Amino acid sequence: MNAERKSAKRKEKMMKVGIAADHGGFELKVELIGSLKAAGYEVVDFGAHELVAGDDYPDFVVSLAIAVTIGKVIRGIAICGSGVGACVAANKVPGVRAGLITDSFSAHQGVEDDNMNVMCLGGRVIGQALAWDLVKIFLSASFKGTDRFKRRLAKVAALERKKKL
Repeated sequence: MNAERKSAKRKEKMMKVGIAADHGGFELKVELIGSLKAAGYEVVDFGAHELVAGDDYPDFVVSLAIAVTIGKVIRGIAICGSGVGACVAANKVPGVRAGLITDSFSAHQGVEDDNMNVMCLGGRVIGQALAWDLVKIFLSASFKGTDRFKRRLAKVAALERKKKL
């Protein structure tokens, strides 16, 4: 492996990643934290810090989403039972581009074309092995930054500012 690729891999693994889950994603979150740390990522855990049936995903996901927008973490992983609620809550924070990810294509395409910065997973609908594979793909992907993708993101940002497109 050449020096440039080694440097890119080292930088990728030093990425600071945030993670949050409610009771529906708690077990998957715990497993993913272990995998992320073992792979060399710095992990910031936004909770839940203990399994509490009936807790609410916005209480954890919104803090994660804000951390992504202010640069406290580079990317975020939000988990609830289906992933849908976590995705809805994360996308209410301006600057967050969250997607519910269930396949490898979306895991990288969402970053490459849409600059997705929060990946949402369903703790009750996806297994740990697939979730880990999708997380690795998400974290290794980079935004292409071509004009058409920038144009589309500018339109999304305008929606966040409530300006007419």
